[in-house]
Amino acid sequence: MKLSHFNFELPEELLAEYPSENRDEARLMVLNRKEQTIEHKQFKDIIDYFDEDDVMILNDTKVFPARLFGNKEKTGARIEVFLLRELNEEQRLWDVLVDPARKIRIGNKLYFGDDESLVAEVIDNTTSRGRTLRFLYDGSYTEFRKKLTSLGQTPLPKYIKREVEPEDEERYQTIFAEKEGAVAAPTAGMHFSKHLLKRLEIKGVDFAKVTLHVGLGTFNSVEVEDLSKHKMDSEEVQIGSETVEKINKALKNRRRICAVGTTAMRAVESSVSSNQTLNEIDGWTNKFIFPPYDFSIANSMITNFHTPKSTLMMMASAFAGHDFIKKAYAEAIKEKYKFYSYGDAMLII
Repeated sequence: MKLSHFNFELPEELLAEYPSENRDEARLMVLNRKEQTIEHKQFKDIIDYFDEDDVMILNDTKVFPARLFGNKEKTGARIEVFLLRELNEEQRLWDVLVDPARKIRIGNKLYFGDDESLVAEVIDNTTSRGRTLRFLYDGSYTEFRKKLTSLGQTPLPKYIKREVEPEDEERYQTIFAEKEGAVAAPTAGMHFSKHLLKRLEIKGVDFAKVTLHVGLGTFNSVEVEDLSKHKMDSEEVQIGSETVEKINKALKNRRRICAVGTTAMRAVESSVSSNQTLNEIDGWTNKFIFPPYDFSIANSMITNFHTPKSTLMMMASAFAGHDFIKKAYAEAIKEKYKFYSYGDAMLII
């Protein structure tokens, strides 16, 4: 498959700038791969497709306030700094993106906060917009992290043109987020309410948690027509023994196993054993899933409606079948489903 196979015209009014008022009342499109049918539901109707001992794989990563605004020494120019990942806790080194990048060179200092109590020095160029910063702060590591959090903003996706609102801190997070480390939310999981999770639990559906700290690699646009030449950025992934046990048991018993989101799917597909079962992992993955691809673990998937030419759409296409996904997206546009992070959802079974 080529990049051009994943292009389509998306009307601007279908971009969701706000989520549904109630998380579980977003619209849900259900794609049945075997029957090749499409149904229109509400997200809370998802309970009808799962039974006792089925497993839902949840990504429990938590978004941290990764967007900072600072001023450059001498000129006072306002610079946006997007924290990507911590490189060294002791030396307070971070991998970041800066904007506008042309103004930021090695040796420059950036000042943050009204009192300029946090300073960062640029010590390396990594990509055209990428830099390595060393933060200078008089205080313990815990105090330093608190300072970063207090100065940071929720990193809403670029296509959301409005200003960040205080409510976004909670809106742009799943209710099962536990482990801080993502610069973007695993958005398929944002449709779950506490009430819906409880109803699924009462029905006997089991939850298996994985951690994949979503980085910008998930959203980086694909620039090459030959998909095999696209390189994903690495993202940190952890799958523990309890999750492995639950999922392998469900595999053995031929239960429905649902990856909640492309990140949960990528996490489990990054740690498959030679006999097609799940292994524990504590490391990094740069796995890129595009058609054709044989999935080993999950046999159903919840996802959002994604941007044209995105790696996320490519994974959904690999799972559902390309022609079926194209048909579903055409129907979503016709029926005015909302796209992207705050948009509506799709269940592929």
